[in-house]
Amino acid sequence: METAKTADRETTGDLNKKPQHPAVILAFVVLIAAVLTWIVPSGSYERDGKNVLPESFTFVPKDISWLGVLVGQEPAEGMAAPVGLTRMIAAIPAGIVEQADLIFMVMFIGAMFGVLQSSRVLERGLDRLLGVAKGNIFVLVPVIMVMLSFGPTFLGMAKEFLLVIPMVLALTNRFELPKVIGLAIVAVPVKVGYLASIINPYALTVAQPLAGVPVFSGMWLRVVNYVVMMIVGIAFVLWTIRSQLKDRDVTDETHTFDGGKLSHRDGLVLSTLGLGIVFMVFAAQRWGWGAEELSAYYLTLGIIFGIESRMGASQIAEALVAGMKKVLIAAVLIGLATSVAIILKEGQVLDSIIHGLAGLVGGGNSYFAAYTMVVVQLLADVAIPSTSGQAAVTMPILGPVGQLTGVTPNTTVLAFLIGNGLTNIITPTSSGLLIFLATAEVSWTTWFRYVWRLFLLLMVVGFAMVTLAVAEGD
Repeated sequence: METAKTADRETTGDLNKKPQHPAVILAFVVLIAAVLTWIVPSGSYERDGKNVLPESFTFVPKDISWLGVLVGQEPAEGMAAPVGLTRMIAAIPAGIVEQADLIFMVMFIGAMFGVLQSSRVLERGLDRLLGVAKGNIFVLVPVIMVMLSFGPTFLGMAKEFLLVIPMVLALTNRFELPKVIGLAIVAVPVKVGYLASIINPYALTVAQPLAGVPVFSGMWLRVVNYVVMMIVGIAFVLWTIRSQLKDRDVTDETHTFDGGKLSHRDGLVLSTLGLGIVFMVFAAQRWGWGAEELSAYYLTLGIIFGIESRMGASQIAEALVAGMKKVLIAAVLIGLATSVAIILKEGQVLDSIIHGLAGLVGGGNSYFAAYTMVVVQLLADVAIPSTSGQAAVTMPILGPVGQLTGVTPNTTVLAFLIGNGLTNIITPTSSGLLIFLATAEVSWTTWFRYVWRLFLLLMVVGFAMVTLAVAEGD
């Protein structure tokens, strides 16, 4: 019988080699960002609030001192300076400070699930669920994925689904599937749902007005995109599950689920968890709860679960701390990812990169321009992984360029959603992806080796959707 530990090493492809630590990968990306500040001309756009003024780009003279390679330097007035070694290193704790609210939210989610794992109530609840479904994971997984996709595509939810990852991992662990598949069951529908953004207010209320079209216009294309990409995503995940289970004896007692019976205490904890998720979604939408409020909420839920499970105060504290320890690496990873944008901004090359990428769109026919827009958004997302931030920077520039080449504003928005969404599935600079990985305890390299095929499939679908949009003139 193949163990879950072995399966983790052999998900798809050759995973026998020890993966490179994600912190090493991100540190290399940070170094590249610092080098770019030395070789890319500095420049800047004028801004109206967060939105750039598309015709306002100007190059900024770069004040280069080779002493600045080590100690850095303050540029003279009206000039830029490249980022030296000490400023590069300082950008890492600066990134942690900038994302402190997000980091603490992840830690308190880990704390809450530390209590649930200590009580073992999730295992008993999953036994019951699998008993009802007669242990058929090929029925459960599509239902779970479709339901999870509704949150991001309709409400713009993403980080809220961190709460679901440990529960799904407990499910896949029962089948001795690797953690990366459990993560995919949550991450793929969340990322695809956000990519399609049928009525996602966080993406569309920024991008569409900047492109000069009404919010939620061009919806039919996004619906088609959502349906096709979800079918591809679900099929891919089921294929990887089948590849893991094909050589197993599923009649083994490990995979016999009689459903069991839940105690009144188990029922109370699980009911609180279900109602807690529903209330969290309501509060996040109704009162605009951010990371600070959600952190307090997760901590409160963890304490309530401990009390309902009749754990002592010391047991609850130990479980909370144990849960936090599992996700501490998220602080380093998020700080490293955020430091990339900080370095590019300090060296004043971020706007130069966007200006150069936008220049690629200007030539060719409308199909070529639309395809190039997707590629530009893909690349821009590495430096600006925030969806609203990327929209504020790129849409005022690409919108007018698209119209000059025959690309409609709605197609420009679709290219933005596809490019931004695809990169967020895979880029190591996305804090949203990093906290998913940290919560699931899956390395970025393991995730990359699992998801790269799906990434390419979704890219093909994305280009097909853009082709359809240009052909329909929408």
